[in-house]
Amino acid sequence: MNEQHWRDELLEFMQEKAYRPLTFHELVEVFAVPEEEQEGFRQILKAMEGEGLVVRTRTARYGLPQRMNLVVGHFQAHQKGFGFVIPDGDDEEDVYVPPEGQNGAMHGDLVVARVESSQGARRQGEIIRILSRAVTRVVGVLERHRGLGFVVPDDRRLTQDIYIPRGQMGGARTGEKVLVEITRWPSPRRGPEGRVVENLGKTGDPGVDIRSLMVQYDLPEGFPPGVLAEVDRLPQKVLPEEKKGRVDLTGELLFTIDTDDAKDLDDAVSLEKLGKNGWRLGVHIADVSHYVAEESALDREARERATSVYLVDRVVPMLPPELSNGICSLNPEEERLAVSVFIDFDSTGVPGPDRVVLSVIRSKARLTYSQVNELLEGGKKVRGLEGPMADVLLAMDKLAQTLRARRRQRGSIDFDLPEPKVILNPKGEVQEVLRSDQNRAGQLIEEFMLAANEAIARRLIGQNAPGIFRVHEPPDPEKVQAFQEFLYNFGIPFQPGKEASPKAFQEVLEKVSGRPEEHLISAVMLRTMRQARYATEPLGHFGLATRWYTHFTAPIRRYPDLVVHRIIKELLPKGQLSAKRVGKLLRVLPGIASHASQMERKAMEAERESVTLKILQYMQHHVGEEYEGIVSGVTAFGLFVQLSNLAEGLIHVSTLTNDYYTYQEKHYALIGERTGTRFRLGDKVRVKVMRVDLAQRQMDFQLVLKPPKNRKKGIQKKTKA
Repeated sequence: MNEQHWRDELLEFMQEKAYRPLTFHELVEVFAVPEEEQEGFRQILKAMEGEGLVVRTRTARYGLPQRMNLVVGHFQAHQKGFGFVIPDGDDEEDVYVPPEGQNGAMHGDLVVARVESSQGARRQGEIIRILSRAVTRVVGVLERHRGLGFVVPDDRRLTQDIYIPRGQMGGARTGEKVLVEITRWPSPRRGPEGRVVENLGKTGDPGVDIRSLMVQYDLPEGFPPGVLAEVDRLPQKVLPEEKKGRVDLTGELLFTIDTDDAKDLDDAVSLEKLGKNGWRLGVHIADVSHYVAEESALDREARERATSVYLVDRVVPMLPPELSNGICSLNPEEERLAVSVFIDFDSTGVPGPDRVVLSVIRSKARLTYSQVNELLEGGKKVRGLEGPMADVLLAMDKLAQTLRARRRQRGSIDFDLPEPKVILNPKGEVQEVLRSDQNRAGQLIEEFMLAANEAIARRLIGQNAPGIFRVHEPPDPEKVQAFQEFLYNFGIPFQPGKEASPKAFQEVLEKVSGRPEEHLISAVMLRTMRQARYATEPLGHFGLATRWYTHFTAPIRRYPDLVVHRIIKELLPKGQLSAKRVGKLLRVLPGIASHASQMERKAMEAERESVTLKILQYMQHHVGEEYEGIVSGVTAFGLFVQLSNLAEGLIHVSTLTNDYYTYQEKHYALIGERTGTRFRLGDKVRVKVMRVDLAQRQMDFQLVLKPPKNRKKGIQKKTKA
């Protein structure tokens, strides 16, 4: 029995307008399924039901969820109790689910929701079925009382404490971090129940925080024996027979530019002058697919991980270090296999012909962003960057700035948001938290990688090949309108039109460049955008203002890049794939793209939380100290303030004791009723650190510097200070 054939047939049949839900036996009769295949047919239906592709009604009839006013998706819980069902379909809106409509669902579960009402674009519904559980183990802090226990989850989206019966606490004591296995799922009337399976250590002890975070996000600490056995059989040097059929670029001036602490170097660059005004850019990417055979143990593990995760004090790699830091890393003065992309540009940065070749390269140097930036922005000689190397870097900078200007001209959005950089001492303790802004060297590499990714996407489209594309759809119209109202408060005109264009957003960034509220407006704009994802259709990239885009330049740390490498390499000999290969890719790529998108989001959450955790640990040692900050959020209960190191805390409205304050939502402001004192987004304030709560991941501030008075009428809502 061909399972995929039956799946396709069933879905096509159920999509017909005349279809009405049928029982199993009725479907068997319609499709004339032989008796010996009926049990397999039943299992296919059961599997499709488990995936949410079809729904089985109370009367045991099968149909498509979208034909029954049902939505299948993952439940995204909020710490305040409500949540959303995020549909698996690309063109469906989220469904808001109030606390009373969750019926035992937990964050991340795959669920079926019934849509009960719609107000504009907002749909509201109730979860009627849980197809699969996302969380089977939970990390939290144990609290014991009279022989009973409760675990308070670290993940605040898991809003219910987990009850631990007598004898199931594994010897753990109050205040210790534990790993709990859920033994009974929550229901509308009862909370979840579990047992302690591992004691992770006392809260606050060295290493317990990141270890707990890894367990919480289910991040693996090592690789399975089968994967390591395959790695042991791989060479750690390029063998003579591996060079056959490849272009020898070992004599070319090419090099890597990366962060000071990077070990997985998967891209190198080169540049050649063409005539008077042209350039030939070379982007050379590690040929990871040469060492990671499709469907090998290595490949299956990489597909499951989908991405490397960069925590504050460690990397959880997609590939074992023998590959990521070894034979696949473009280390200086070592021969490496690569896939090289050459793109010709004219003087205005318009791309011309491009060429892709399998190559052997030898990086001439391992340069760092800080080192290269000193040359580009400092305008002086830098040790180790003399002669031809310096000349090439200066020419690269000129090309990169040309490409950047052209990209902005077409409307590409450059947020350039700063990021916190946590510096640890040898003991793993936070030594300092710095603000990290992108520099010219970072822009250089970014532009060249964007150019290579676009070139590869054009090639996939031009050769009509299946692929995985990086897509970014236009923002939701309601969010665009809210952003327009937000900008009005800063006196910034924004006319996005019926269909918002990326150029309109980029023009806003240009208007606020250099202003105090620049980073704030950039952050709000970023929240207005949809999240980029992977897809098998080239749906365009709104943020980059380009029709076609893919990920190709980081196969060491992103699985979609590795897949694209394989497809591009298969296209090189004849320019097309076999029908059998196309059929297989069309079947497997959607699942790979969806999984990679989910794992990317999980990795981002884990990385962000590890940084937040370390920043708060650092700020614990600075309670009572004063800092300058900027108001980054305004709510009815207070002001969020961001410090220069990007740490963020709350000034609760109850601490503003000089007046009664009103929250004006449309103006993003708190306004004093008596004094007219106004606090708005972007205002500069001075604060005192009052409290740091690691468990709640929050910090409390107190205002210590009065802002200038600004009297204004129109108070809407009173909040007693």
